[in-house]
Amino acid sequence: MADGSDKAVENGSLNSAEAEKPQIEPIRLPTVEEIRGQDIWNNCAVRSVVSGVMGGGLGIFMGLFLGALDNPLMQEEMTGRQQLIYQAKQMGRRSWSSAKAFAVMGFVFSAAECVVEKARAKHDITNTVVAGCATGGAISAKGGPKAACVGCAGFAAFSVVIEKFLERHQ
Repeated sequence: MADGSDKAVENGSLNSAEAEKPQIEPIRLPTVEEIRGQDIWNNCAVRSVVSGVMGGGLGIFMGLFLGALDNPLMQEEMTGRQQLIYQAKQMGRRSWSSAKAFAVMGFVFSAAECVVEKARAKHDITNTVVAGCATGGAISAKGGPKAACVGCAGFAAFSVVIEKFLERHQ
């Protein structure tokens, strides 16, 4: 009888050990809609346009904020209404200018990174460096070759710092 009770104790401890084990979740395959969504987002043109639009939206808000900080030069001589109109015009000009700059920046960076990533078939920091260099060079190209080189180096370094901060690549 001692043998039977020992087996019952062993079975009881075995059942509690099994109950403590975490249940393994089955692997779920993506649905057709999820695969189509990933295929659309992996398209460089779609990704670039979306990044450009989002960059433009960010630029609008940055322009509104920075435009609101501008003070009119002749503030004492202007009436309240004139100051309000001046401020609104400044915010509009600054918003449009920032929206264009951020849209171009987002579009060029995203396009360059996507094309380099597809060509290299790797997802690493090199893609970010090349995309940053292309973006910085393209944005500052109007200033001549020296400005384009400085823009390339500066934007590439800035892109690497942001990537390291966000830890996208392991």
